[in-house]
Amino acid sequence: MAIILFDDNAHQTLLPLTYTRPVANLRIGIMTTAEKWAKYLNSEYSFHTLDYLQAKFPVKIEADNIFINGSVCPDEGLLEAIDKLQTGQALKYNELLVAVRLNETDAKAFNYQAGFDDVVAYSNLLVALKYPEDIFRKNDIELRKDFKLLTNGRASAAISSTNTIIGNDFFAEEGAVAECSTFNTTNGPIYLSANTQVWEGTNIRGAFAICEHSQVKMGTKIYGATTVGPYSRVGGEINNAVIWGYTSKGHEGYLGNSVLGEWCNIGADSNNSNLKNNYAEVKLWDYSTRRFRKTGLQFCGLIMGDHSKCGINTMFNTGTVVGVSANVFGAGFPLNFVPDFSWGGAQGLEVYLFDKAMETTRRVFDRRDHREFNEVEQNLLKAVFEQTEEYRQLFM
Repeated sequence: MAIILFDDNAHQTLLPLTYTRPVANLRIGIMTTAEKWAKYLNSEYSFHTLDYLQAKFPVKIEADNIFINGSVCPDEGLLEAIDKLQTGQALKYNELLVAVRLNETDAKAFNYQAGFDDVVAYSNLLVALKYPEDIFRKNDIELRKDFKLLTNGRASAAISSTNTIIGNDFFAEEGAVAECSTFNTTNGPIYLSANTQVWEGTNIRGAFAICEHSQVKMGTKIYGATTVGPYSRVGGEINNAVIWGYTSKGHEGYLGNSVLGEWCNIGADSNNSNLKNNYAEVKLWDYSTRRFRKTGLQFCGLIMGDHSKCGINTMFNTGTVVGVSANVFGAGFPLNFVPDFSWGGAQGLEVYLFDKAMETTRRVFDRRDHREFNEVEQNLLKAVFEQTEEYRQLFM
């Protein structure tokens, strides 16, 4: 049986984070949604996504296929409901298509907007992602679920006695190293993945997870619910942020109620605001409507797409969205929406020429021996560059 994680219209509402990946490749909690489904189902998976993403994230169809909505996070109730599906049956939560089981012929013609004659209703609550802010908003729920899933029946590896651990929900994989740090799990679990490092003088309050090959630098202060990595490095003060792989926020400065994509870099002493001075509701740029959308949140910080960077002392206003491969620098507050492939800051923006952006991206990849910036990666970013031209025209 093939497990195929499909994109619906959440792929549009989750931009810019989904310009470079299927929805199920988003990380929330400790794992990506795809990794969660693989763990629950004990199965491999593939993706049904937009054409320009399929080269990097191919689909694999077999005689028997279960399509699962990539925006939905798994739990035991969903697992049971999906396991009962017969060929041709669809599982829906109100109007949301959660899953459908199809034979090979129907799978090749799959369209999430198609009508399904045999529909099973799902009435339990579920965790689904619709907007970028949902990732930090729901990170606490998913951290706790992932912690239980990954630690069930296992014992934590030992860490140095120089550390202070408060509470019982602490787990370290083999190869995790920490010295002279405080881990407080009374408000949520703390998970240290394999080959991670927490340097001296760090204070962490759960829920928190650091993914493999990541580091927390000396004197860092982290509040839950926060996820770091993999292959990332952080420092300064972090509160309820989800920082994806190969990203560096390695210096002093505040990051709160935020999501940073992969391959991002935050300059020293950069900060984001997560609360407006008048305590009003925060709005975020919405690609799908081409206007700013009310979030219903009082606390909302920075959403940054993959491959974006900011210079030292950058100041991000409450509710700022930075697109893919943007280079932000200079004095003052940049706009609350910095378009994809833009260059500049508060003093003005210009187009970050594609060839120049690729030169930087290639250098960043070269620093990682196990990652190659190949033609597939470049073609994907070229497609994003072309798709986002209209937004640069609006703000330049």
